[in-house]
Amino acid sequence: MRLSRTDRSLLAQWWFTVDRQLCAAILILIAVGFMLSLAASPAVAQHKGLGTLYFVKRHAIFAIAAIPVLLAISFLQPAQIRRVSLILFVTMLALMTYVLWTGPEINGARRWVFIAGQQLQPSELMKPAFVILSAWLLTQSAHRPDMPALPLALGLYLISAVALVLQPDIGQTTLITLVWAALFFLTGQPLRRMAILAAAATVAIGTAYATLPHVQSRIDRFLNPAAGDTYQMDRARQSIIEGGLFGRGPGEGQLKMALPDAHTDYVLAVIAEEYGTLACLALIGLFGFIVFRALSRSWNQPDLFLRHAAMGLSLLFAIQMLINVGVSAGLLPSKGMTLPFVSYGGSSMMGVAVSMGLLLAVTRRRPVQVARQEADAIDDLRGPDCNAMAVN
Repeated sequence: MRLSRTDRSLLAQWWFTVDRQLCAAILILIAVGFMLSLAASPAVAQHKGLGTLYFVKRHAIFAIAAIPVLLAISFLQPAQIRRVSLILFVTMLALMTYVLWTGPEINGARRWVFIAGQQLQPSELMKPAFVILSAWLLTQSAHRPDMPALPLALGLYLISAVALVLQPDIGQTTLITLVWAALFFLTGQPLRRMAILAAAATVAIGTAYATLPHVQSRIDRFLNPAAGDTYQMDRARQSIIEGGLFGRGPGEGQLKMALPDAHTDYVLAVIAEEYGTLACLALIGLFGFIVFRALSRSWNQPDLFLRHAAMGLSLLFAIQMLINVGVSAGLLPSKGMTLPFVSYGGSSMMGVAVSMGLLLAVTRRRPVQVARQEADAIDDLRGPDCNAMAVN
């Protein structure tokens, strides 16, 4: 089937307005993530007494399910994006509240709920909706003084942060805090307000360190490895060192057998050992291309909400990647953060798919942009002499 610009079908409108390079890069990352799961997952499955390809098969199912979700969301228009995000946020926040009383406790945290026999982590799906709503409210607060958008944006953040801290999930709390703070800055809020929020964040970090033993333990172990068990962090660093530039070769990694979270939090260490540092840099480069492409696409977006939403979603994606990489390399304390589309996990896969679907939706060219680009193209074809005659 061949699409034409004169075709007014929904598919044709999507095809000629979506960023096809960005879409292709995201789909490539999903495919690469599946291939890399073949390196990390079998060893963990064997260690847990499961079938060798147990996690690989499930990763494939999650990836296949994520693609239509991602593409379907990318068809949304701005008003639909806000409505869907609001519904998703309220639903996931309700589930996050529900799990505090009824969810299973795993490793000292209550983050998961079982729906139709499947385990779901609501916070993963809450994050992209949180970013969209924050971008809209903060944009309104900077340009609509008659609307109490800033208090609403602050309330949205506090509700989300408290829900995460109660689980507890400090890693995700840190992630949404950094993204919200970046949006606060990007929307042109006064410096005085930013200083107040920075002071409040400092107090919150100190309070978390003083009152949450697991936070204190992780920070202490990071600053002073002799203060506690650093087994996984040590093995991860050793895997990266052992891999060198080119790696041991596919399936030849040894240290992954000693990493309980090799298929999730420390998947990059396994990749480094088997494929080398250069492969890790190439993977990070693919992440970087997605983020840079989205940011450059949004830069000329006349709609401020869409611009800030694209920036927020890009930062959510980039910061999560950087935290995972930093933990694997021993540059950050352990946070339990997945590597988008690469780490194993159905909730993470779907959450990132929703984020990337929304990113494709907010970076689509809108009628104003198309008209401007067509006018610029006509001017280029006419040349400076014709333009001067037209002016005269």
